[in-house]
Amino acid sequence: MNSEAVSALLTKNPSLKTAKAKFEAMEPGAYVMHRSWGFGQIKSYDESAQRLIIDFKGKPAHPMDPAFCVNTMEILPPKHLLVRKETESATIAELIANNPAQLVVEALESYPNRATTVIDLELTLAQVIGEDKFKKWWASAKKALAKDPRVAIPEKKTECYVLRDTPVSAEDEILEQFQGTRSARRRIALAEELLGTINKKDLKTDLSSILTGVADAVKTSNQIDEAERLYGAYIRDELAKQIGVDSSTFEPQQSTLVSDVRELPAVAEKIPVHFQGRFLELVDATHPIESRDIIFNLLKSSQGKFTTECINFLVEHGHSDELAATLKRWQTEQNLRAPVLLWIVKNRHSKKFAKLLNDLITPRLLGAIFFAIDYEALQAASARRIPLADILSEDTDLISDLLSTADPETARDLANTLMLNQGFEELTKKSLLARFIKIFPKIQSLVAADAEGKEEQLLVSKASYERKREEYENIVSKKIPENSKAIAVAREHGDLKENSEYKMAKQDQQVLMAQKAHLERELGHARITDFKEATTDQVSVGSIVEVRSESTGQTTRYTLLGAWDSDPENHVISYKTALGAALLGKKAGEPVKVRSGAAEENYTILSIARYADTVQS
Repeated sequence: MNSEAVSALLTKNPSLKTAKAKFEAMEPGAYVMHRSWGFGQIKSYDESAQRLIIDFKGKPAHPMDPAFCVNTMEILPPKHLLVRKETESATIAELIANNPAQLVVEALESYPNRATTVIDLELTLAQVIGEDKFKKWWASAKKALAKDPRVAIPEKKTECYVLRDTPVSAEDEILEQFQGTRSARRRIALAEELLGTINKKDLKTDLSSILTGVADAVKTSNQIDEAERLYGAYIRDELAKQIGVDSSTFEPQQSTLVSDVRELPAVAEKIPVHFQGRFLELVDATHPIESRDIIFNLLKSSQGKFTTECINFLVEHGHSDELAATLKRWQTEQNLRAPVLLWIVKNRHSKKFAKLLNDLITPRLLGAIFFAIDYEALQAASARRIPLADILSEDTDLISDLLSTADPETARDLANTLMLNQGFEELTKKSLLARFIKIFPKIQSLVAADAEGKEEQLLVSKASYERKREEYENIVSKKIPENSKAIAVAREHGDLKENSEYKMAKQDQQVLMAQKAHLERELGHARITDFKEATTDQVSVGSIVEVRSESTGQTTRYTLLGAWDSDPENHVISYKTALGAALLGKKAGEPVKVRSGAAEENYTILSIARYADTVQS
């Protein structure tokens, strides 16, 4: 806008006089960022209509009232990265590919104070790099920035990236931050960072003070838990090694911190991933006689990469046969947890573990997978990803591998179990069922029965029904309205074809509506029971059954409850499980055969009691 146009606008709207400089900057050729329309360039000013003509992506020659957009549109300086991406595309492309730290430096130079917030910088860089490539690029760029003395890295998202007037080495910055914090957790993290960057000859004196600070934090701080204390002791000892200090003079020792076997599962759950291998070696050295049993116990409750670490440790220390036998036993006892099952199916074709896993890849394992998915879905406070369910859906060969030795009757039982599972959306169930049908065409009848609404009634406890109903209410009254608002806000950002926020919100809407329909269907087929109809004459829903395993001689008391009741730790099982279905209708003294594919387990019923008699009225 020229001076005459600005004067005419301010005469008409005197309240806008404070924005005079911004109106004068609205010149043809200037680049802008609009809150809703995004990045664009002013092409001209239509004086007769008093409108700026702006080219936005996907919306060329868009007319805008300057008075209307003065507070929603920013005029970008020529050095801004988004502007330079248009005017110096080759230079910016070169920086993106080969010098990410320099790109960030030049981005900060374009800000008045040579500083900007984490959120603002990341938003700008994402637009320059491209949303699809940004996450991976930014992860690499931050590593380069951490070593760049020109840039001060913020500790929190709410703080700023700052371009320093005088470069500071990474080591000096860490030392400064260490001396400036009293947080034990932060000191341990900074000491770890220092180990990876420090020149120990030049900073030996400073390193001694760091060692003293970490040692004090490990010994006296009440701000850290036992897992953090153990890892802090490891960092302390590594620092001591760097400067030739005897680490045995420090307390507590790492071995002391793993001496209580009962605490190890809780500690293992929180230690850093890269420390897991060292943790197992430490346990082995501290408990040389019982280490094998301890690590089997850790494996049983392990998660994520720690599951792999435990298995690799057992195999490398000559316990492959015991591991194979233990996994089979856990499968029989329905104690194979989801992380271990996930490891098994991911490694089923591995040459390294072929002998170990060969006998486990059976229909019985698929039953264990369904049980684990169902259990995890029931324990979840809200809808969330279940990795085991995801891999069952994504690995198109998995079901066929597990059903390779199944007979039609076993396959049909497993298909029924799938259809009643809480951990899958309805469409996913149908997709998985199609894989069953491809191998066993007669299972098609399940689909026909479902289409005709011939699903059987589900017996459920009042508590499990309430949990299911609360989950439904949370989706209907909270999640769906929140999603609707997110869609409305995203829609305001313009072109829906290029609007990633809108696409994500719509995808979330599809998931929520599928979950809502699935829960409505289940709740509609549920019948609440107090289990008082159970008798002691024969096993029914609501029975407490004591059985003896014919293979081990071990006796176990199982409580057989509703379709959504499952607590393996306390031997509470659903009547829909393989064991529960096999027990139904049997009398005391009768044998029970639990069959899954080629595997078979025999039990004898010793006694039958009523669950209702154990519940206080």
